[in-house]
Amino acid sequence: MRINSLTKEQFIAELGGIFEHSPWVAERAWPSRPFGSIEKLSACMNSAVSAASHEEQLALLRAHPDLGTRAQVSPSSAAEQAGAGLDRLTQDEHEKLLQLNEAYKLKFAFPFLYAVKGSTKHQILEALETRLASTPEAEFRTALEQVFRIARFRLEELLK
Repeated sequence: MRINSLTKEQFIAELGGIFEHSPWVAERAWPSRPFGSIEKLSACMNSAVSAASHEEQLALLRAHPDLGTRAQVSPSSAAEQAGAGLDRLTQDEHEKLLQLNEAYKLKFAFPFLYAVKGSTKHQILEALETRLASTPEAEFRTALEQVFRIARFRLEELLK
């Protein structure tokens, strides 16, 4: 893989956005080079997150935008959300998503995270409603799992 030949600075610059606004993940994965596959790189980056403190993990979760937001988001987030139809919500769907997002953030203190690739806006809204009933501990784990899925999709796109 060509990323194995990058300097630390180049590696962080290229992979620093895989985990939303959290280049520290790429920085912590860099010493584990060489990576023989995307799977190994993904596993190493996920391990860096899993080994991070709870505060770092929470900051990572909070770095993600609300789904369906019309505010400024990263190019990766915008493309992922558009692919799921979140840029084409009806007014009622948009209002429902905003209300559910707000309820979710009030309960869990981080935005609803969902790897939207391959999903429809209806599946996303249903998942949000369902996950609102979760416990904070279970939802924290689920949110991290979703972040891992998002990162894997981004790695595959970047390194294809």
